[in-house]
Amino acid sequence: MTLAPDTLGPTVTIGEILVEIVATTPGNGFAEPQPLYGPYPSGAPAIFIDQCGRMGGAAAMIGAVGADDFGRLNLDRLRRDGVDVSAVAVVPDLPTGSAFVRYRADGGRDFVFNMWTSAAGRIGWTPEAEALIARAGHLHVMGTLLGHRQVWEMIARAAPALKARGGTVSLDPNLRPELASDGDLRARLDRIVALSDLILPSGEELYIAAGLDPAIGESAALHRLFNAGVREIALKRGAAGSSALLADGTRHDAAAFAVTETDPTGAGDCFGGAYVACRRLGMAPAMALTYANAAGARNVTVRGPMEGAGTRDELDRFIAETGRRA
Repeated sequence: MTLAPDTLGPTVTIGEILVEIVATTPGNGFAEPQPLYGPYPSGAPAIFIDQCGRMGGAAAMIGAVGADDFGRLNLDRLRRDGVDVSAVAVVPDLPTGSAFVRYRADGGRDFVFNMWTSAAGRIGWTPEAEALIARAGHLHVMGTLLGHRQVWEMIARAAPALKARGGTVSLDPNLRPELASDGDLRARLDRIVALSDLILPSGEELYIAAGLDPAIGESAALHRLFNAGVREIALKRGAAGSSALLADGTRHDAAAFAVTETDPTGAGDCFGGAYVACRRLGMAPAMALTYANAAGARNVTVRGPMEGAGTRDELDRFIAETGRRA
């Protein structure tokens, strides 16, 4: 097994917990009044860990919310879906973080965030966080958070401690190329890659994680990462499906499910949450890949960033009833 078994302790993620509010009409930005959907529980680490919990994996999160309806909305959702929120702080003097999103006609998105100046920015190494890490079995790292000094310090403290007790680490290197070229951020990324057992990149993120130009080709990037100590890579290929690639040369490919997209936000996070949970529960890479594809595809059919996250039974029905792309 690439990842520590679920019995060792929960999968833990560290990061932002937000509400998301979505414009009902396509267009550019929020310069005029318009109808909105929401609020929805959100935040990439929260979406990931919610899907992990819904799959039946042991799951927990370190984060912070405000003492308001938006905070309660998130905590209720995470608890409902089996996530341990004992290390989520409730901050009395700041609101829960928020993200307003509007989709452009070309499929792009415009955001207005209140993230690190909200309760989400009060993440800290609390006694509750320390106790959770002491009993965790796996740490999942979001690459977007490597540039946040306080969160990075927590990741850098948690990952070696967890590895020392037999735990494992996964990384979603969801960074833009221009960010990954920053000296401090590149050093942090290289450090967490060296600690990672599993990496879950999309497209060019494979090359960002490897520190290589995409022109060098996929095989060279895989070789670089496996030489760095990574043991498994779950590569998201969008409409082309996904691949699970192991350091021993084993490869599995899975076709994408054919669905009509309603809201793409959270698809990659649901893919990751399902894949990590499945692998920790003892499933083979090919089966984990099928569930991960299904989790990502099912989520995009529903408005709201984690509203389509599926239980194992729901994903079994989805797999049985949904066709694959050629």
